[in-house]
Amino acid sequence: MAYRSPSSTNFKYDVFPSFSGVDVRKCFLSHFLRELDRKFIKAFKDNEIQRSHSLAPELKLGIKNSRIAVVVFSKNYPSSSWCLDELLEIVKCKEEFGQMVIPVFYCLDPSHVRTQTGDFGKNFERTCRKKTEKVKFLWRRALTDVANILGYHSVTWYDFI
Repeated sequence: MAYRSPSSTNFKYDVFPSFSGVDVRKCFLSHFLRELDRKFIKAFKDNEIQRSHSLAPELKLGIKNSRIAVVVFSKNYPSSSWCLDELLEIVKCKEEFGQMVIPVFYCLDPSHVRTQTGDFGKNFERTCRKKTEKVKFLWRRALTDVANILGYHSVTWYDFI
């Protein structure tokens, strides 16, 4: 594993949030990003990508240039091949460079992500219909890998108040 030490690398961003906009952009994510800004923590923001630029390479660069990836799992996260491809890149950066990954389970049982069951699993299967077995295997492995990292579960948030 080629590890890059955070002290030896200048990151453009502190945090890269990976999320399903349908589920969290206006509720959780807007508050999360505002709080990061308030604390002078620089986050990658997809809505700041220039209109003339291609999205996929910009997202990959954002992931690679971030110290931490925060993956906000929600019911519709696996409905998007964009989200699942981001997750592959995040896992790659975790393995190759030691990037820190923090999972957040938003209104979702972590075991549903780990095992791709429930509504999460149904959405995952729908997205996989026209994909190769290799892609499905890689996505499944990435979901399980990140879901096995100790993270935050929305049902316990009131414990922090």
